[in-house]
Amino acid sequence: MPERCVALLRGVNLGGNKKVPMAELRRIVGELGFTDVSTLLNSGNVVFTARSNAVRGAAARIQQAVLDELGVSSKVTVLTAAELAAILDENPLTGLCDNPSRMLIAVFAEESARGKAEALATQAWKPEVMAVGSRAAYLWCVNGIAAGQLGFAVDKALKSGVTARNLGTMTKLREMLRAPG
Repeated sequence: MPERCVALLRGVNLGGNKKVPMAELRRIVGELGFTDVSTLLNSGNVVFTARSNAVRGAAARIQQAVLDELGVSSKVTVLTAAELAAILDENPLTGLCDNPSRMLIAVFAEESARGKAEALATQAWKPEVMAVGSRAAYLWCVNGIAAGQLGFAVDKALKSGVTARNLGTMTKLREMLRAPG
């Protein structure tokens, strides 16, 4: 049975040699045999449909194809529609959020990332707030993601162990996943 999925590429399109044209990303993902391929914005988010038995290896296949075809090394995390919905529904900081661009969701790409995130969450970050869920860390950056210390601390401590998107982007991705392919 086909499943709708999203691939989140870490750190692409931020400048330098990590630029990935979205048309090329769509082509690459399509050539891997995935269907209904579309991208959101210019930030390394690609939505696609995969056969259920192909979901598990999708991240590694996309990561390798982007490296082989474009020469860009980027950690790829693939979530099914159900996994993304669960991450969004589990967010314990939703009540704090009055601006989706200031709520960062850092999806765990590696098992060790959750433990590191839990250690960070015990620290005081006022006025910023951090919580840890089963599959992601939630960062409320009240003054903006680049204005505080929390986002930088999570990036430094967890490195490639997470890939982060703001709540607005994650919500748009959920809507794309709900749409028929």
